[in-house]
Amino acid sequence: MSATETCRALVEDLLDLGVREAVLAPGSRSGPIALALAEADRAGALRLHVRVDERTAGFLALGLAKGSHAWVPVVTTSGTAVANLHPALLEARHSRVRVLALTADRPARLRGTGANQTTDQVRIFPGIAYGEEPAAVHALLAEADGPAHLNVELDEPLIEPGEWAPARRDDHPRTGPHVSFDGPPLEIAPHAVVVAGDDAGPQARLFAEQAGLPLLAEPTSGARNGENALVSYRPMLAATPLARQIDQVIMFGHPTLSRPITSLLGRTDLDVVVPAGDLRAFPHPPGHARLVHPHAEPDGRAPDSWLEAWRTADAMATAAVDVVTTERPDGAPYVVARAVSAAVPPNGLLVVGSSNPVRDLDLVARPYTVGERRFVIGNRGLAGIDGTISTAVGSALARQPSRAIAYLGDLTFLHDANGLLIGPDEPRPDLTVVVASDDGGSIFTTLEQGDPAFAASFERVYATPTGADLGALCAAVGVPHRRLDATELAAALEEPVAGIRVLEVRVPRGTRRELGAAINAAVEAAVQP
Repeated sequence: MSATETCRALVEDLLDLGVREAVLAPGSRSGPIALALAEADRAGALRLHVRVDERTAGFLALGLAKGSHAWVPVVTTSGTAVANLHPALLEARHSRVRVLALTADRPARLRGTGANQTTDQVRIFPGIAYGEEPAAVHALLAEADGPAHLNVELDEPLIEPGEWAPARRDDHPRTGPHVSFDGPPLEIAPHAVVVAGDDAGPQARLFAEQAGLPLLAEPTSGARNGENALVSYRPMLAATPLARQIDQVIMFGHPTLSRPITSLLGRTDLDVVVPAGDLRAFPHPPGHARLVHPHAEPDGRAPDSWLEAWRTADAMATAAVDVVTTERPDGAPYVVARAVSAAVPPNGLLVVGSSNPVRDLDLVARPYTVGERRFVIGNRGLAGIDGTISTAVGSALARQPSRAIAYLGDLTFLHDANGLLIGPDEPRPDLTVVVASDDGGSIFTTLEQGDPAFAASFERVYATPTGADLGALCAAVGVPHRRLDATELAAALEEPVAGIRVLEVRVPRGTRRELGAAINAAVEAAVQP
């Protein structure tokens, strides 16, 4: 088969596999794949998204795959273009998202000859399912646990004339996570808690409710809703005597946000249970943790007094947090997080950036009402700041939510500013990007590096202020930008949105460490008997 025929057949197979979105970063060697995808787009068989930056393209595909729960290919030409997909594929691997790196390659005979744009692309992404035969794409995707890489050798002539239009397929129905408790019973200890990390899904909430347990759920867990979910669990783990009574932890998803949770999971004096197929999501050397059936049924319930004691303590701790973060002038980051969380309507989407934004949200976000289908996600597989704007754009395009919001810091915004570089004819969502802008990496202020002993080097090697003018950057790519005070954000988030806009809220950075200490002290005072 010619290169053109091979690529058309490949696109037909991808359509059969349910692919309805595809991302392309243009190049010469990938030309026949690009033309086949463009023809499929014109025929209405799929939707094509073109980006000039392969790194951005990879994260756009990641967002599309997160939002659609379907395979999304991202196409590149050969050479360094392929390597630029690696950050997105690493995130996809660690969060098990179905991104297909579809990379064009020179024929194998040209490797090692100095041929232009030719390197060894074979298994260039370690640990990711790999294939070279386009006709075997069904088998490749069937074996992949997360992303996959199809490296296609294309020989000249690359482009051939001729009409071709693939037929539309029936859309594959979207399926939510499978929730059932049909596994062997799991005995519930009297003082157990449920921890729900990233992408835990509704199973964590349902398990907690059936067993009558407190639910410690991160914002991107998909489980921070219902009456068992706590708000201020993070400072409470260090402050309340209840934490010392915990004798069992049932863990769902991938907890990534806090040292108190990591310390809890690392305790050897309690039973740590992971209802999953493996321990890759366990954020501590496994050691004493034990696996149980993914759908283990809770055997019995904890005493009602246990859950009520946590609820009472959580109400007092949350009130204390509210007082500190609203009365102190430097509490603006939490005012922003509160406004963002409250602005997500039923069927809405929130994509939250790493570092402080997701942690600020974790401290103040109230549990949502069960069944209202809010979708809160982040790139928590490796918790990097890479590609967050592109992930948000992709997720919003895939889901078409009632409202889409991305919430991130200024360094995360700058790290993926190319995510705003979208051609005039490309699909774009209605998306509000909220930037909590403190001109630097404020999360390091709260870590060991923020100790005054390192003050002489801190600004340069950790805070890394840029002084960037975000408004000028947005103007350069034609995206509306507005600078607001934290108290003005809630009203701005209620405005109708057409296309992408950026709302920048300046927040202080210098007193983050002191603010955190004040919050912890207030919670401790509130929950101590």
